[in-house]
Amino acid sequence: MGAYLKLKDALRRLGEKGSKAAARDIAQELELEWEDGLCYVFTSIIADPERIPGNVGGKADDERAAIRKWLLRYKRGQEGCASRRESNTPGTVADPVIEEIIKARLSALNSEDLERIQYAHRLAMSAENILGLILEEYLAVNLRKFGWYCAWGETVRSVDFVHKTGKLLQIKNRSNSENSSSSAIRTGTNIEKWYRIKADRLEYLWDSLNKICGTTHLSEESFVRFAQKTILENPNCLAVEDENPWGKSAKE
Repeated sequence: MGAYLKLKDALRRLGEKGSKAAARDIAQELELEWEDGLCYVFTSIIADPERIPGNVGGKADDERAAIRKWLLRYKRGQEGCASRRESNTPGTVADPVIEEIIKARLSALNSEDLERIQYAHRLAMSAENILGLILEEYLAVNLRKFGWYCAWGETVRSVDFVHKTGKLLQIKNRSNSENSSSSAIRTGTNIEKWYRIKADRLEYLWDSLNKICGTTHLSEESFVRFAQKTILENPNCLAVEDENPWGKSAKE
């Protein structure tokens, strides 16, 4: 039986050369392309152990088992990207009092109106739930040729993209989508941060991302086209409940 071993300890024991050799070997077993960006993502956590997720590795793991768990997390994240994902419908039921509150304020609404409002809200929430995945994949597709690679599956702590030179980037959809404790993690690091849109007004920040990444082609128009194409080619990415009247209308 192996020791109780976290990934940080496993990499320290093996050293840089041994860690990379083991990861390359296991990646091949898992049918992951080592040279397709994965090598740079893995190198980033060797270079800065503080970027290693703390919950990788555990009881009965040896060094290879801990590395395998990290690679499996990467693989699941990659395979769960928006273009391949099949999302689940909401697992909760709507609270009936919501309709009563809305009706008390807008008394002209009938029961059918209120039901459609409830389902429209649930559909919008489902769309918001996959927005981050679509943004992540849009950037993964468009930044690869510029040497930026996605750290799929949250495999690098507080980092979403790693450059082949070692630069690190964290992305957010909105300026208010990070709490103070998460922000504090970047203090004293070289992690760049970017968010797509300001929370209090429609101001997009693609120009700043183009500057960070050395690109010129990233834009809101391009992102919208990518999002539309993703859903058209993989409708199951956005879960729609069978009883949703908006979904029924689209089928008629």
